[in-house]
Amino acid sequence: MNFKTVEDIRKEGFQGFVRIAELYQDSSLLPHEKGVYLVLYREDQKPVFLERGSGGSHKGKNPNVPISTLVSAWVNDTIVLYIGQAGGKRGGKESNATLQSRIKTYLSFGRGRKAGHWGGRLIWQIQDSQNLIVCWKRTEKEDPKKVEENLIQEFQSIYQKRPFANLQD
Repeated sequence: MNFKTVEDIRKEGFQGFVRIAELYQDSSLLPHEKGVYLVLYREDQKPVFLERGSGGSHKGKNPNVPISTLVSAWVNDTIVLYIGQAGGKRGGKESNATLQSRIKTYLSFGRGRKAGHWGGRLIWQIQDSQNLIVCWKRTEKEDPKKVEENLIQEFQSIYQKRPFANLQD
């Protein structure tokens, strides 16, 4: 997959391409199905990183990392910041999460609330994170976790590192 343009990502079956600010206002268009989702950065210049982002806490932990960590995690020549999944097998158990429930939890975390979405937290230390774009792809017959793992592996084979906010493979 080409991770450089919206057009290339659209060709892979991703839909939505909605700003986070719009999803804060109305998340009803998010599917009630399992799948994978991407968070995209569409600006021409590198982002401004914040010492303290808008992310909430999870299990009492501070979600913020040093700016030097953010700078070293940044991946040039791609618009993909984060690859996530909803549903499928997690820790040996089948998850009933849908794209709507999982992305809503992620957005709730980004608004400073306590939420069970620790992965992808680095995006909340980007100034104007509400302008980031979210897109998704339903995975009707495939395990979303496997699809997510394959996308991250493919990304790593191209860029020699994970997407910016993916802290695990």
